[in-house]
Amino acid sequence: MSDQIEFIDTIENLPLDAWHRARGARMVEFAEYYMPIQYDGIMAEHLWTRENAGLFDVSHMGQLLFSADGERADVAAALEALLPGDIKALAAGKMRYSLLLADNGGILDDLMVTRLPDGSAFDAAYYMVVNGAVKADDIAHFVEHLPDDVRLNHLDEQALLALQGPKAVNALARIVPGVEALVFMTAAAFDWNGTPLWISRSGYTGEDGFEISVPADAVEALAEALCAQPEVKSIGLGARDSLRLEAGLPLYGHDLDPETTPIMADLGFALSKRRREEGGFPGAERILAERASGPATKRVGLLVEGKQPVREGAEVIGDDDAPVGRITSGGFAPSVGAPIAMAYVPADMAAPGTHVRIAQRGKIHTGIVTAMPFIPHRYVR
Repeated sequence: MSDQIEFIDTIENLPLDAWHRARGARMVEFAEYYMPIQYDGIMAEHLWTRENAGLFDVSHMGQLLFSADGERADVAAALEALLPGDIKALAAGKMRYSLLLADNGGILDDLMVTRLPDGSAFDAAYYMVVNGAVKADDIAHFVEHLPDDVRLNHLDEQALLALQGPKAVNALARIVPGVEALVFMTAAAFDWNGTPLWISRSGYTGEDGFEISVPADAVEALAEALCAQPEVKSIGLGARDSLRLEAGLPLYGHDLDPETTPIMADLGFALSKRRREEGGFPGAERILAERASGPATKRVGLLVEGKQPVREGAEVIGDDDAPVGRITSGGFAPSVGAPIAMAYVPADMAAPGTHVRIAQRGKIHTGIVTAMPFIPHRYVR
C-alpha cells in the first residue's frame, strides 16, 4: 500500500537551487534535477574533501519510509522478499547496504536501509535512501510487490545533505553536539535549533562523514551554518563522482544495471549469511549458483597507463581486437595522480596484475587490473 505519489516528467529544482547559483555553481541536468557540477573546479573540490570537509547536496535521492499498516504486518519480511540483506537482524539505529533485485537476479538499484528506533519522529519501521535517477521506478516496484499491510511513504519534503571528509565530524559536532558518538553505518535523530534532523555516519566518498536528512524549508539555513565552519566548502557533482570512483564505489546506471548480478558486480557482501543459506530473494538460484562457481564476467578496477583517461563506453578488447568487456566508469583520480577506471571483464582477465587493452576513439590504451578501493577507506568504526 502507498500514499498517492506523482512524478512530473520535467527537470526540477533542488530546494537549494538558488543557494547553489548564488555561490557560483555551474548547474547541469542530472537525475531529472538541475544540480551543481562544480563551484571552484573539480580537482580543487576533490582534494579539499579528502583533506577537510565537503558539503554535497544530494536531495535528488529518494528518501522512503516503510511502516506496518496493521498489527500483524511484518515489514522486515516484506523487504526481505525484495532485498538479499538480513533486514530482520538490523538493530535500531543500524543501517545496511542492500540491493533491489529483479526476478532474474539483476540489480534494479543499490540502496541503504536503516531500522528506525521505536518512537522515531519518522513514525515508521525502516528508512531507506535510493538513487535519484531510478527512485520513481523503485517506488513503483515496491508498490507493486509489497503486501497491502506494509505502507510506503516518499519523503518528498525532506532535503538530504552529505558532509564528507576527515574534518566533517569537527564541523558538524560544533553545531549538532552528539553526532561524534555515531560510528560508521549507524544513525540517530538530532535537534538543531528546533529543527529535527536524521543523521547517519555514512557517505559515498570513502571518507568519514555524515548524511543529514532535514526538512526542505530548513535546508538553506543548515547549509549556511555548515559552510560557515572553516573546514567546510560546498562541493559539486563532478568531485562526488571522482571521489566515489577512487573509493571503488559503483554508480547505479553506469557500473550497475538490471543486466548485472551482485556477484558480477563484486557485491557479494550484500548477501547476508542467513539469506545465502535460506534464499527467498529474487534471483536467488542464479545468484547463489554464480557465487558457488564464479561469474562469467566481473567488475574490476583498472590503473590506466599514461595520462589519458578512458571513459564509460570504451571497449576492453581481446588478442583478436574483438570486444570482450567494457569500461563503465573512468577518469583522472586526483588523489592517485593517474587515470583509473572500473570495467567488466571476463573472469579469466579479472586477477590483479592482469594487463588489458582498451579501445577508445581509435586509440589503444593499457589498463592493469588492481584491487579496489584505489585509496583506503577511512570510515570510523
